[in-house]
Amino acid sequence: MALGSLIGRGTPRFGSESARMMPQARIAGPMPWVIAIMIALTVMAAAAGLALSNVAGNARSEIAGGVTVQVVEGAPAERERQAERAVAFLNAREDVASVRRVPDEELAALLEPWLGEVVNQEDAVPTPALIDVRIAGPVTALRLRELRRELVAEVPAARLDAQAGWLGPVFEAIRSLQFLAVGLVALLALTSVAAVWLAARSALGSNRDTIEVIHHLGGTDGQIAGIFQRSIGIDAALGGAAGLALGVGAIFVLGEQFAGLGSALVAGGALQLKDWLRIAAVPLAGVLLAVLTARYTVMAALRRML
Repeated sequence: MALGSLIGRGTPRFGSESARMMPQARIAGPMPWVIAIMIALTVMAAAAGLALSNVAGNARSEIAGGVTVQVVEGAPAERERQAERAVAFLNAREDVASVRRVPDEELAALLEPWLGEVVNQEDAVPTPALIDVRIAGPVTALRLRELRRELVAEVPAARLDAQAGWLGPVFEAIRSLQFLAVGLVALLALTSVAAVWLAARSALGSNRDTIEVIHHLGGTDGQIAGIFQRSIGIDAALGGAAGLALGVGAIFVLGEQFAGLGSALVAGGALQLKDWLRIAAVPLAGVLLAVLTARYTVMAALRRML
């Protein structure tokens, strides 16, 4: 910093001189690149958490009120008779919104990857008759017990299960992954704070003599902190923009890979407009966090230094 010019002005003004307080040029220093990496990882972790939330929400809405009835009977003729009786019983109930008997051809196609193609029906593995039922209103344990009891009284070979119970382990796994994503975002935020803290402390140590001169010329702690705050804020803005671009690019690449799976469950995790707005807020939050960290770090160090 040109101290002669500061002395000649009397009370120091910290405008164009602020960049000289930092030991390196902004774009040449490591801070923008460190922040870019942190923001990119945070964007990807946030996108993963939001996508998992969408998957779980869509899956729950799809199976809300869903019940599956199986008619487990070895004799084909008796199985068919009891399946028709179960369909008639369920259609007659007022609390049942819809009933659909799954065709045997559709069931065979679902089982073909595991059991292979059936050539001779006599050698085929007996499979239960499946009925997809949609119950009006929430599916509570009490309603399931009553419906199961009445159904079994009419159709002895019937077995009734809530579809939500089948996906319970899946929802638990998704919830664990969501917690992992939140933890990763928090860890990256703490790492960014630590990086900014180290950068601010290093800059303070490198410019200790200059800071003392500025103090003697009438500069306040707030003015000195503003120098570092602006410098690190610009570094954080550059790194945040680069990190956002990298993170969004990675999201699109991964999205194309998952879209190729052709899974309805995966398709339900597509990011919505509100999700993209939250992702866009990540670098803004990163810049704000970096600026606040720099200010508090410098202010605390100045109080101990002078």
